[in-house]
Amino acid sequence: MTRRPCPYGSHRSLEPAGSLPQPAWRIDNCPDIAPNELLIRVDTLNVDAASFTQLEKAAEEKGGSVEDNMAAAILDIVARRGKLHNPVTGSGGMLLGTVERVGPEHPAAGSLQPGIRIATLVSLSLTPLKLERIRQVNLDRDQVEVDGRAVLFASGIYAPIPTDLPETLALAVLDVAGAPAQTARLVRPGDSVLVIGAGGKSGLLCLHEARKRAGVTGRLYAMAHSPASVERAASLGISDAVFAAGADRPLEALAAFHAVSGGEAADVTINCVNVPGTEMTSVLCTREGGTVYFFSMATSFTAAALGAEGIGRDVNMIIGNGYARGHDLIALACLRENSRLKEIFESWFV
Repeated sequence: MTRRPCPYGSHRSLEPAGSLPQPAWRIDNCPDIAPNELLIRVDTLNVDAASFTQLEKAAEEKGGSVEDNMAAAILDIVARRGKLHNPVTGSGGMLLGTVERVGPEHPAAGSLQPGIRIATLVSLSLTPLKLERIRQVNLDRDQVEVDGRAVLFASGIYAPIPTDLPETLALAVLDVAGAPAQTARLVRPGDSVLVIGAGGKSGLLCLHEARKRAGVTGRLYAMAHSPASVERAASLGISDAVFAAGADRPLEALAAFHAVSGGEAADVTINCVNVPGTEMTSVLCTREGGTVYFFSMATSFTAAALGAEGIGRDVNMIIGNGYARGHDLIALACLRENSRLKEIFESWFV
């Protein structure tokens, strides 16, 4: 590698050269690491929910084996871009693997040893990735088993896999760790909280964290789409109301929310939906001066901003940053604190 290694990975950006690796169209995925990089032997990709859903729908439309079509699409993206950066959704995911080599100038040099199992806490949309093959696409848990190598930059964060949880379960939780951590920051005692997409991974974790933070004086509402999602959210037994609504149909969703809240608007709305078109449901259900947290990578922030302007709604809108200090510990604690939540995740990922 001839360019001086940048701690943020710009030395690997090929198109355009010198850009940061996340917005770059193509990056260098050569496994020969620079002195400040970390090499990982990868065995599992936890694909972002919005990306996985898009890839699955595209694979179904092609006909034939959905798993084979998805595997081919993933291999093609990585071959063209040097990373798993879905060109439609703009999102990636994260990975699970084994430390293979630590550069002598990497921040973890001397403390992180080869052979340690880790999950990266940065997006696959910026992670140099070289795949040898895809062994299996798991449609039921948004995970892909692979043989490959990945590079972590000096600025890249990661978490050692905990020993008290199965690896695939820990990976799934860590992939959405930003959602419950941001929920912990936003929700205050007595708040009225609406979680949209409450029956999915991030939604269930947010329900637990919102209930804990809002306390007995707060109100917690769970909006889910499918009967299975409604049942999962309801089975936690912590929401004041769980109801079915399509968040991509704003006026219908608002009416359904008002029916269970008595017309009350939410102080905090948390959007965890993995399909587009749900921005206005989030805005409409939130009170003036309230907060909307868009964790969903399917969000159009143009639609959210202009939509709120269009209906004259003054709300604080927060981009779903996947990182918050201590987010991995907060997310894993949710499972340790809530046995029913842990059972649901085990049914998915173990």
